[in-house]
Amino acid sequence: MTKKINLFANLKSDFASGLVVFLVALPLCLGIAMASGAPLFSGIIAGVIGGIVVGYLSQSHISVSGPAAGLTAIVLTAITDFGAFDVFLLSVFIAGLIQLALGFLKAGSISNYFPTNVIEGMLAGIGIIIILKQLPHAFGYDADFEGDQAFIQNDGSNTFSFLFDLLNHIQLGAVVISIVSLVILISWDKISFLKNLKLVPGALIAVIAGVVLNEIFVSSGSSLAIAKEHLVSLPVPKSFDEFKSILILPNFGAITNPQVWVVGVTIAIVASIETLLCIEAADRMDVQKRYTNTNVELRAQGIGNILSSLLGGLPMTSVVVRSSANNNAGAKSKMSTIIHGLLLLISVLSIPAILNKIPLATLATVLILVGYKLAKPATFFHFWEKGKYQFVPFIATLVFVVATDLLKGVALGIIISIIFVLRGNLKRAYSFKKEEYEDGDVIHIDLAQEVSFLNKAAIKLTLSEIPQNSKVIINAHDTEYIAHDVLDLIREFKETRAVDENIKVKLKGFKKAYQLENSPEINNHVSIEHYYDVAKRALVKKEVVKEDFKTN
Repeated sequence: MTKKINLFANLKSDFASGLVVFLVALPLCLGIAMASGAPLFSGIIAGVIGGIVVGYLSQSHISVSGPAAGLTAIVLTAITDFGAFDVFLLSVFIAGLIQLALGFLKAGSISNYFPTNVIEGMLAGIGIIIILKQLPHAFGYDADFEGDQAFIQNDGSNTFSFLFDLLNHIQLGAVVISIVSLVILISWDKISFLKNLKLVPGALIAVIAGVVLNEIFVSSGSSLAIAKEHLVSLPVPKSFDEFKSILILPNFGAITNPQVWVVGVTIAIVASIETLLCIEAADRMDVQKRYTNTNVELRAQGIGNILSSLLGGLPMTSVVVRSSANNNAGAKSKMSTIIHGLLLLISVLSIPAILNKIPLATLATVLILVGYKLAKPATFFHFWEKGKYQFVPFIATLVFVVATDLLKGVALGIIISIIFVLRGNLKRAYSFKKEEYEDGDVIHIDLAQEVSFLNKAAIKLTLSEIPQNSKVIINAHDTEYIAHDVLDLIREFKETRAVDENIKVKLKGFKKAYQLENSPEINNHVSIEHYYDVAKRALVKKEVVKEDFKTN
């Protein structure tokens, strides 16, 4: 039974963290909407629904949902092809229904099979992306949209070439504001009496300082003044009727258009996978080590996307950047996410003109610190010390996430992780050479506590290299689980090759394992996650000893 949560138990810390996430989310919602070719307010609507509705329905205490950069290419292409935003909204509505169904079908359980080193590599990769992408904004170069995570940008340049272009577009006023903001943010975490002011986050002080500094620059006519295009740019409705026009309904008349369904399915799959990856990452970031029911999360995301589409909002996912900012700001419960959504709603309705005075350079500085905490050097050293089987998939995922995108990077990281597991198993196999043994030697093969299908290659190689006329004892006394494939392999060896090549085989401890009709492993009750755990242990150990061979 789910434990009831008191959302108001940590209101002070949750309000402060919610405020920080609001400041981070505001330009990201606008930037992603702009890059998607959608109305700017559609990004804000998705942010509000993601904060209030999904935040309340989700069981995650750290993750924050909203419009995601990973969906911009899909959204932009769909809106362009349909030629109408309301037709695209119908695809979002369909995507929400599919996610809701996936949640009830318990599809969220696949997140249990994401390797830890791949998730950590993804987080570190996103941290590096944040730093590389926000540096231009911190220096006043805002040609690329806020929230972009793609290596190849819309203008054809890439992340690194864009950094070189930065040298020709540095705004001194933005640099000054970024430096001041950075000093404030670092001081707020380091100076003890400032750390105690939990209700007033350093990010808010940095934003206020950035606004005040720029207003001083503007009023004094200084060349340091930051131009309008380098500030937050939130649309300001001049009347209630103008605000009502922002809310767009899906065009249900396009329900028979097969392309609408194709886009809906695509959004559902991509958004669900990104959400599951983020939830897994958020659970790892949570200092209280609470775990999220991912099936409930998919249902929450589905309801969120349905409501977002009905109000004219973009599709949403759980987002790593905002979730990381939430965690770093000290969020204790999902109340922080709800507060960020409420602040988005209230502020865009009441004080848009004030929000439009915030320099993007200040917000970029906040995000750069978030990126650094995701990609701390300590994380690299941690996986280096764990050995190559942990470090290589970690670093490969990081590189692929930076060079391609989140989904491709994680997929390649998982593939490399599986290859390393299989390769590790193969290398554990003992290589038998006939000339190393004298007559009377007995080869002992002691199976480990659990033997999965991943061990088949190693055991097969071991058995194939046993010399003719040998004496072999295969001991399964300590073994609780043996995969069906491995049992067949041993049976075939004993009944065919051992007979043909005069190899005397003695089996120990196989009585239970040979009762296949009663063996739980044959009924597929052991999960793939279990197989991976097994593969990390010593699977087969072998030794050669001189002793008298005793037959059964």
